[in-house]
Amino acid sequence: MTDRYSRQMLFKPIGASGQEKIRRKHALVIGAGALGSGACEILVRSGVGKVTIVDRDYVEWSNLQRQQLYTEEDARRRMPKAVAACEHLKQINAEVELIPIIADFFGIDIQNIIQDVNVIIDATDNFETRMYINDISQKFKVPWVYGGCVGSTGISYTIIPGKTPCFECLMGKVPFAGDTCDTVGVIAPIVQWVCSQQSVEALKILVEDDRSLRSTLVFTDLWDNEWSSIKVNQLKREDCPSCGSNPTYPYLNVNRNTESTVLCGRDTVQIRPGGGLDVDFVQLTSWFQQSDYQVDANNFLINVHLRDKRAVVFRDGRALIHGTKDEREAKMIYQQMILPALNSQT
Repeated sequence: MTDRYSRQMLFKPIGASGQEKIRRKHALVIGAGALGSGACEILVRSGVGKVTIVDRDYVEWSNLQRQQLYTEEDARRRMPKAVAACEHLKQINAEVELIPIIADFFGIDIQNIIQDVNVIIDATDNFETRMYINDISQKFKVPWVYGGCVGSTGISYTIIPGKTPCFECLMGKVPFAGDTCDTVGVIAPIVQWVCSQQSVEALKILVEDDRSLRSTLVFTDLWDNEWSSIKVNQLKREDCPSCGSNPTYPYLNVNRNTESTVLCGRDTVQIRPGGGLDVDFVQLTSWFQQSDYQVDANNFLINVHLRDKRAVVFRDGRALIHGTKDEREAKMIYQQMILPALNSQT
Protein backbone atom coordinates (compact mmCIF):
# COMPACT_ATOMS: atom_id res chain seq x y z
CA MET A 1 0.00 0.00 0.00
CA THR A 2 3.05 2.30 -0.03
CA ASP A 3 2.05 3.85 -3.37
CA ARG A 4 -1.57 4.60 -2.47
CA TYR A 5 -0.91 8.08 -1.08
CA SER A 6 2.32 8.80 -2.96
CA ARG A 7 0.94 11.73 -4.99
CA GLN A 8 -0.65 13.24 -1.92
CA MET A 9 2.57 12.88 0.07
CA LEU A 10 4.52 14.60 -2.71
CA PHE A 11 2.39 17.65 -1.99
CA LYS A 12 4.68 19.50 0.46
CA PRO A 13 2.01 20.90 2.82
CA ILE A 14 1.02 17.28 3.55
CA GLY A 15 4.12 15.14 3.06
CA ALA A 16 4.81 11.95 4.98
CA SER A 17 4.20 13.52 8.40
CA GLY A 18 0.89 15.01 7.30
CA GLN A 19 -0.22 11.71 5.83
CA GLU A 20 0.47 10.02 9.15
CA LYS A 21 -1.61 12.66 10.91
CA ILE A 22 -4.46 12.08 8.47
CA ARG A 23 -4.28 8.35 9.17
CA ARG A 24 -4.74 8.96 12.88
CA LYS A 25 -7.70 11.33 12.60
CA HIS A 26 -11.48 10.95 12.79
CA ALA A 27 -13.96 12.85 10.61
CA LEU A 28 -17.67 13.05 11.37
CA VAL A 29 -19.88 13.64 8.32
CA ILE A 30 -23.45 14.72 9.03
CA GLY A 31 -25.58 13.83 6.03
CA ALA A 32 -24.76 11.39 3.24
CA GLY A 33 -26.56 13.06 0.36
CA ALA A 34 -24.90 15.05 -2.40
CA LEU A 35 -22.37 16.95 -0.28
CA GLY A 36 -21.86 14.17 2.24
CA SER A 37 -21.22 11.38 -0.22
CA GLY A 38 -18.78 13.57 -2.16
CA ALA A 39 -16.90 14.66 0.97
CA CYS A 40 -16.77 11.08 2.28
CA GLU A 41 -15.22 9.84 -0.94
CA ILE A 42 -12.52 12.51 -0.88
CA LEU A 43 -11.72 11.85 2.80
CA VAL A 44 -11.62 8.09 2.35
CA ARG A 45 -9.44 8.30 -0.76
CA SER A 46 -7.17 10.65 1.21
CA GLY A 47 -6.67 8.02 3.91
CA VAL A 48 -8.49 9.53 6.89
CA GLY A 49 -8.25 6.84 9.56
CA LYS A 50 -11.87 6.88 10.72
CA VAL A 51 -15.01 8.30 9.14
CA THR A 52 -18.40 8.26 10.88
CA ILE A 53 -21.39 8.90 8.61
CA VAL A 54 -24.75 9.91 10.07
CA ASP A 55 -27.80 9.99 7.80
CA ARG A 56 -31.53 9.53 8.33
CA ASP A 57 -32.57 8.74 4.75
CA TYR A 58 -32.34 6.07 2.05
CA VAL A 59 -31.34 6.14 -1.61
CA GLU A 60 -34.01 7.15 -4.12
CA TRP A 61 -33.87 7.53 -7.89
CA SER A 62 -33.85 11.34 -7.74
CA ASN A 63 -30.59 11.18 -5.77
CA LEU A 64 -28.59 9.57 -8.58
CA GLN A 65 -28.34 12.79 -10.59
CA ARG A 66 -25.88 14.33 -8.11
CA GLN A 67 -25.09 11.91 -5.25
CA GLN A 68 -21.99 10.30 -6.65
CA LEU A 69 -21.51 7.27 -4.45
CA TYR A 70 -24.84 5.61 -5.17
CA THR A 71 -26.08 3.29 -7.89
CA GLU A 72 -29.37 2.19 -9.39
CA GLU A 73 -29.15 -0.99 -7.32
CA ASP A 74 -29.01 1.11 -4.13
CA ALA A 75 -32.20 2.87 -5.22
CA ARG A 76 -33.93 -0.40 -6.11
CA ARG A 77 -33.03 -1.85 -2.70
CA ARG A 78 -33.90 1.37 -0.86
CA MET A 79 -30.59 1.17 0.94
CA PRO A 80 -30.00 3.62 3.81
CA LYS A 81 -27.53 6.17 2.56
CA ALA A 82 -25.13 5.72 5.47
CA VAL A 83 -24.93 1.97 4.82
CA ALA A 84 -24.74 2.27 1.03
CA ALA A 85 -22.01 4.90 1.33
CA CYS A 86 -19.92 2.68 3.60
CA GLU A 87 -20.37 -0.34 1.32
CA HIS A 88 -19.01 1.59 -1.65
CA LEU A 89 -16.30 3.34 0.35
CA LYS A 90 -14.95 0.00 1.61
CA GLN A 91 -14.36 -0.93 -2.01
CA ILE A 92 -12.37 2.28 -2.45
CA ASN A 93 -10.18 2.06 0.65
CA ALA A 94 -10.34 -0.93 2.98
CA GLU A 95 -7.84 0.69 5.36
CA VAL A 96 -10.33 3.29 6.60
CA GLU A 97 -12.59 2.50 9.56
CA LEU A 98 -16.12 3.35 8.45
CA ILE A 99 -19.03 3.71 10.87
CA PRO A 100 -22.54 4.13 9.43
CA ILE A 101 -25.27 5.50 11.71
CA ILE A 102 -28.84 5.35 10.37
CA ALA A 103 -30.54 8.03 12.43
CA ASP A 104 -31.68 11.59 12.62
CA PHE A 105 -28.74 13.56 14.02
CA PHE A 106 -30.92 14.86 16.85
CA GLY A 107 -31.66 11.30 17.91
CA ILE A 108 -28.11 10.04 18.55
CA ASP A 109 -26.00 10.19 21.69
CA ILE A 110 -23.44 12.64 20.39
CA GLN A 111 -21.24 12.48 23.49
CA ASN A 112 -20.35 8.87 22.68
CA ILE A 113 -19.20 9.89 19.21
CA ILE A 114 -17.64 13.32 19.53
CA GLN A 115 -14.82 12.54 21.98
CA ASP A 116 -12.19 11.64 19.36
CA VAL A 117 -13.63 13.57 16.39
CA ASN A 118 -11.19 16.03 14.80
CA VAL A 119 -13.45 17.69 12.25
CA ILE A 120 -17.17 17.80 11.45
CA ILE A 121 -18.41 18.13 7.87
CA ASP A 122 -21.84 19.71 7.51
CA ALA A 123 -23.73 18.02 4.67
CA THR A 124 -27.23 18.75 5.94
CA ASP A 125 -30.11 20.56 4.27
CA ASN A 126 -31.59 22.66 7.08
CA PHE A 127 -30.50 25.38 9.47
CA GLU A 128 -31.99 23.71 12.56
CA THR A 129 -29.46 20.88 12.30
CA ARG A 130 -26.65 23.30 11.54
CA MET A 131 -27.37 25.30 14.69
CA TYR A 132 -27.21 22.02 16.61
CA ILE A 133 -23.89 21.14 14.96
CA ASN A 134 -22.64 24.63 15.78
CA ASP A 135 -23.32 24.25 19.50
CA ILE A 136 -21.75 20.78 19.54
CA SER A 137 -18.70 22.23 17.84
CA GLN A 138 -18.42 25.07 20.35
CA LYS A 139 -19.03 22.94 23.44
CA PHE A 140 -16.61 20.16 22.50
CA LYS A 141 -14.09 22.42 20.70
CA VAL A 142 -14.28 20.55 17.39
CA PRO A 143 -13.91 22.51 14.11
CA TRP A 144 -16.66 22.19 11.54
CA VAL A 145 -16.99 23.10 7.90
CA TYR A 146 -20.31 24.52 6.73
CA GLY A 147 -21.44 23.96 3.16
CA GLY A 148 -24.61 24.50 1.20
CA CYS A 149 -25.75 24.53 -2.40
CA VAL A 150 -28.94 25.16 -4.32
CA GLY A 151 -29.54 25.80 -8.00
CA SER A 152 -26.10 26.75 -9.32
CA THR A 153 -24.95 28.58 -6.17
CA GLY A 154 -22.72 27.31 -3.40
CA ILE A 155 -21.37 28.62 -0.11
CA SER A 156 -18.87 27.40 2.48
CA TYR A 157 -17.27 28.60 5.70
CA THR A 158 -14.92 27.03 8.23
CA ILE A 159 -15.65 27.51 11.94
CA ILE A 160 -12.83 27.09 14.47
CA PRO A 161 -14.02 27.28 18.11
CA GLY A 162 -12.33 30.06 20.03
CA LYS A 163 -11.00 31.75 16.87
CA THR A 164 -13.65 32.45 14.25
CA PRO A 165 -17.22 33.69 14.48
CA CYS A 166 -19.59 30.76 14.90
CA PHE A 167 -22.68 30.05 12.84
CA GLU A 168 -24.90 31.83 15.38
CA CYS A 169 -22.76 34.96 14.98
CA LEU A 170 -23.32 34.91 11.23
CA MET A 171 -27.08 34.39 11.33
CA GLY A 172 -28.84 37.61 10.41
CA LYS A 173 -25.60 39.15 9.13
CA VAL A 174 -24.79 36.91 6.16
CA PRO A 175 -27.41 36.59 3.39
CA PHE A 176 -27.86 32.82 3.38
CA ALA A 177 -30.11 31.75 0.50
CA GLY A 178 -33.77 31.20 1.29
CA ASP A 179 -34.33 28.96 -1.70
CA THR A 180 -34.14 25.18 -1.44
CA CYS A 181 -33.58 22.33 -3.87
CA ASP A 182 -37.32 21.77 -3.53
CA THR A 183 -38.09 25.14 -5.09
CA VAL A 184 -35.27 25.81 -7.58
CA GLY A 185 -33.49 22.46 -7.97
CA VAL A 186 -29.73 21.87 -7.96
CA ILE A 187 -27.10 20.93 -10.53
CA ALA A 188 -24.30 18.45 -9.91
CA PRO A 189 -21.31 20.75 -10.68
CA ILE A 190 -22.11 23.06 -7.77
CA VAL A 191 -22.13 20.04 -5.47
CA GLN A 192 -18.58 19.22 -6.56
CA TRP A 193 -17.48 22.81 -5.97
CA VAL A 194 -18.81 22.89 -2.41
CA CYS A 195 -17.37 19.42 -1.71
CA SER A 196 -13.96 20.67 -2.82
CA GLN A 197 -14.19 23.74 -0.58
CA GLN A 198 -15.20 21.67 2.43
CA SER A 199 -12.79 18.80 1.87
CA VAL A 200 -9.68 20.91 1.40
CA GLU A 201 -10.44 22.81 4.61
CA ALA A 202 -10.97 19.50 6.41
CA LEU A 203 -7.60 18.22 5.18
CA LYS A 204 -5.91 21.40 6.43
CA ILE A 205 -7.46 20.79 9.85
CA LEU A 206 -6.46 17.13 9.85
CA VAL A 207 -2.81 17.89 9.03
CA GLU A 208 -2.92 20.71 11.59
CA ASP A 209 -2.01 23.43 9.07
CA ASP A 210 -4.11 26.16 10.69
CA ARG A 211 -2.24 28.97 8.93
CA SER A 212 -3.54 27.77 5.57
CA LEU A 213 -7.18 27.73 6.60
CA ARG A 214 -9.40 30.04 4.63
CA SER A 215 -10.62 32.83 6.91
CA THR A 216 -13.41 33.99 4.63
CA LEU A 217 -16.86 32.82 3.65
CA VAL A 218 -16.83 31.88 -0.03
CA PHE A 219 -19.75 32.03 -2.44
CA THR A 220 -20.11 31.21 -6.12
CA ASP A 221 -22.73 30.98 -8.82
CA LEU A 222 -21.29 28.65 -11.44
CA TRP A 223 -23.99 29.35 -13.99
CA ASP A 224 -23.70 33.14 -13.84
CA ASN A 225 -19.91 33.08 -13.37
CA GLU A 226 -19.94 34.90 -10.03
CA TRP A 227 -17.44 34.50 -7.18
CA SER A 228 -16.97 36.28 -3.89
CA SER A 229 -14.91 35.87 -0.73
CA ILE A 230 -16.36 37.66 2.28
CA LYS A 231 -14.43 38.64 5.40
CA VAL A 232 -16.58 37.89 8.45
CA ASN A 233 -14.15 37.92 11.39
CA GLN A 234 -15.57 41.23 12.64
CA LEU A 235 -18.95 39.51 13.14
CA LYS A 236 -17.75 37.49 16.14
CA ARG A 237 -19.92 38.47 19.13
CA GLU A 238 -18.81 38.57 22.73
CA ASP A 239 -22.42 38.04 23.84
CA CYS A 240 -23.07 35.14 21.47
CA PRO A 241 -24.94 32.35 23.34
CA SER A 242 -22.95 29.72 21.45
CA CYS A 243 -19.37 31.06 21.34
CA GLY A 244 -19.34 34.18 23.53
CA SER A 245 -17.72 34.67 26.92
CA ASN A 246 -20.64 32.98 28.74
CA PRO A 247 -22.00 30.34 26.33
CA THR A 248 -25.25 28.54 27.11
CA TYR A 249 -25.39 26.37 23.95
CA PRO A 250 -29.14 26.92 23.49
CA TYR A 251 -29.51 24.56 20.53
CA LEU A 252 -28.38 21.56 22.56
CA ASN A 253 -31.66 21.72 24.46
CA VAL A 254 -33.38 19.57 21.86
CA ASN A 255 -37.00 18.62 22.32
CA ARG A 256 -37.02 14.85 22.77
CA ASN A 257 -40.76 14.54 22.18
CA THR A 258 -42.20 13.44 18.86
CA GLU A 259 -41.04 15.86 16.15
CA SER A 260 -41.89 16.31 12.48
CA THR A 261 -39.72 17.70 9.71
CA VAL A 262 -40.50 18.34 6.05
CA LEU A 263 -37.62 16.93 3.99
CA CYS A 264 -36.03 19.09 1.34
CA GLY A 265 -36.93 18.41 -2.25
CA ARG A 266 -39.67 15.83 -1.71
CA ASP A 267 -43.30 15.46 -0.65
CA THR A 268 -42.09 13.79 2.52
CA VAL A 269 -42.35 14.41 6.26
CA GLN A 270 -40.14 12.72 8.82
CA ILE A 271 -41.71 11.77 12.16
CA ARG A 272 -39.17 11.17 14.91
CA PRO A 273 -40.56 9.73 18.16
CA GLY A 274 -39.18 10.82 21.49
CA GLY A 275 -36.64 8.41 22.94
CA GLY A 276 -35.07 5.88 20.61
CA LEU A 277 -36.87 2.62 19.93
CA ASP A 278 -35.48 -0.73 18.82
CA VAL A 279 -38.05 -2.10 16.42
CA ASP A 280 -38.47 -5.83 15.85
CA PHE A 281 -38.85 -5.88 12.07
CA VAL A 282 -40.25 -9.41 11.95
CA GLN A 283 -43.07 -8.59 14.35
CA LEU A 284 -43.71 -5.20 12.77
CA THR A 285 -43.88 -6.61 9.24
CA SER A 286 -46.27 -9.31 10.42
CA TRP A 287 -48.51 -6.71 12.10
CA PHE A 288 -48.74 -4.62 8.91
CA GLN A 289 -49.46 -7.68 6.79
CA GLN A 290 -52.20 -8.84 9.15
CA SER A 291 -53.67 -5.34 8.85
CA ASP A 292 -53.83 -5.83 5.06
CA TYR A 293 -51.10 -3.33 4.21
CA GLN A 294 -48.74 -4.04 1.32
CA VAL A 295 -45.24 -4.36 2.79
CA ASP A 296 -41.69 -4.93 1.58
CA ALA A 297 -38.56 -4.65 3.68
CA ASN A 298 -34.80 -5.05 3.91
CA ASN A 299 -32.53 -5.34 6.95
CA PHE A 300 -32.75 -1.62 7.66
CA LEU A 301 -36.27 -0.39 6.88
CA ILE A 302 -39.87 -1.43 6.18
CA ASN A 303 -41.75 0.09 3.23
CA VAL A 304 -45.51 0.24 3.87
CA HIS A 305 -48.21 1.35 1.44
CA LEU A 306 -50.88 3.24 3.39
CA ARG A 307 -53.81 3.89 1.07
CA ASP A 308 -52.71 6.88 -1.03
CA LYS A 309 -49.51 7.42 0.98
CA ARG A 310 -46.36 5.44 1.62
CA ALA A 311 -44.38 5.15 4.85
CA VAL A 312 -40.84 3.97 5.46
CA VAL A 313 -40.21 2.84 9.04
CA PHE A 314 -36.71 2.53 10.52
CA ARG A 315 -35.47 0.49 13.48
CA ASP A 316 -35.42 3.53 15.77
CA GLY A 317 -39.15 4.09 15.21
CA ARG A 318 -38.68 6.99 12.83
CA ALA A 319 -40.91 7.09 9.78
CA LEU A 320 -40.81 8.96 6.50
CA ILE A 321 -44.34 9.68 5.33
CA HIS A 322 -44.24 10.07 1.54
CA GLY A 323 -46.92 11.87 -0.45
CA THR A 324 -47.44 14.91 1.77
CA LYS A 325 -45.77 18.09 2.99
CA ASP A 326 -48.45 18.63 5.62
CA GLU A 327 -46.91 17.90 9.02
CA ARG A 328 -50.31 17.60 10.69
CA GLU A 329 -51.44 15.03 8.15
CA ALA A 330 -48.18 13.11 8.51
CA LYS A 331 -48.48 13.05 12.31
CA MET A 332 -52.05 11.79 12.01
CA ILE A 333 -50.94 8.97 9.70
CA TYR A 334 -48.14 8.09 12.10
CA GLN A 335 -50.44 8.07 15.12
CA GLN A 336 -53.26 6.14 13.47
CA MET A 337 -51.40 3.63 11.31
CA ILE A 338 -47.80 3.29 12.52
CA LEU A 339 -47.86 3.98 16.24
CA PRO A 340 -50.33 1.10 16.91
CA ALA A 341 -47.92 -1.25 15.17
CA LEU A 342 -45.02 -0.01 17.29
CA ASN A 343 -47.11 -0.23 20.47
CA SER A 344 -48.02 -3.83 19.64
CA GLN A 345 -44.40 -4.77 20.44
CA THR A 346 -44.43 -3.32 23.94
